[in-house]
Amino acid sequence: MTAVPAVPANPSTPAVPADLTIRPLSGPDEVELFNRIPYVFNHEIADDLTAGRRRLPWLWVAVDGGGRLLARLAWWCRPQDDAPFLLDVFDFEEGHQETARLLLSTATEAVLPEGVVPPKYTRFLPADWREDPAVRPGIEQRIAVMRAAGAEVFVERLRLQWDPGTPVPAPTGQLSFRPVDGETELVELMTRVLDGTLDAYCRDDLTRMTPRQVAQEQYDDEMAHYTTPRSWWRVGTLPDGEPVGFVIAARNSYRPIIAYIGVLPGHRGHGWIDQLLAEGTRVLAAEEANSGDSVRASTDVGNVPMARSFERNGYRVFERELVMTWG
Repeated sequence: MTAVPAVPANPSTPAVPADLTIRPLSGPDEVELFNRIPYVFNHEIADDLTAGRRRLPWLWVAVDGGGRLLARLAWWCRPQDDAPFLLDVFDFEEGHQETARLLLSTATEAVLPEGVVPPKYTRFLPADWREDPAVRPGIEQRIAVMRAAGAEVFVERLRLQWDPGTPVPAPTGQLSFRPVDGETELVELMTRVLDGTLDAYCRDDLTRMTPRQVAQEQYDDEMAHYTTPRSWWRVGTLPDGEPVGFVIAARNSYRPIIAYIGVLPGHRGHGWIDQLLAEGTRVLAAEEANSGDSVRASTDVGNVPMARSFERNGYRVFERELVMTWG
């Protein structure tokens, strides 16, 4: 537990309270305290702690002498991780940017080893956040605090949702679909679709690794950990059996998702993306029919062809995601 003395504040924000305490949660019973600031993940925090996707030493709060929560943050990890994978909760009450800045620096120093590049920061935003005067200032303040800590905006992504009952385009018969023939074939297809990719993460990875290395790392870090049947992973082929692309339908720790979709170079521009996405959606609609869950997906704002395909397939943008990274 760290008691923090008052420090000079930026002229536009109040001073840090003299009775401020910055500390990690002491136990699961403090989740209620942590959740006093609303955010879309609040209902998942307790279950994430139980499942190991969050750890108590990674959930931090800044409270004043009266016990009022002024700011909070939390890191998240995948089940296979031993260290934080991303910072996905960072909130503060209006006017308490300096408290949030101090919370961020204190928690980061305590949780992350010295010299380690902090994991990315991600924030889910309303789809129209730039046009909403009630929302935009708070988001811009978070961006400013993160920038002061050395982070910069990496990408903004569309979060998409297909709701049960939404019509799915029927198969056209132009493509046939079969399950992916194991890891070797999928990694090979993933390697090939990286040529000309519009995905910001992939483009960044390609500055440090070969396409094959990028694909293998994506498979090892994500695809290999899905517990849903591999038969949900589909390859779309022409009548002669030649693959034009693939779609990975799966269920993550929370809900059904379109995890990956790609069209091979040489087959782009022919509308195959729509048919691949429709097939993945049909798989999930059938396999998850009794769950009642919506199907989620995401794509970069700049990946216009992918975004338009989702729209044509009945997906709607329900949120955006802002991603910031440290160099």
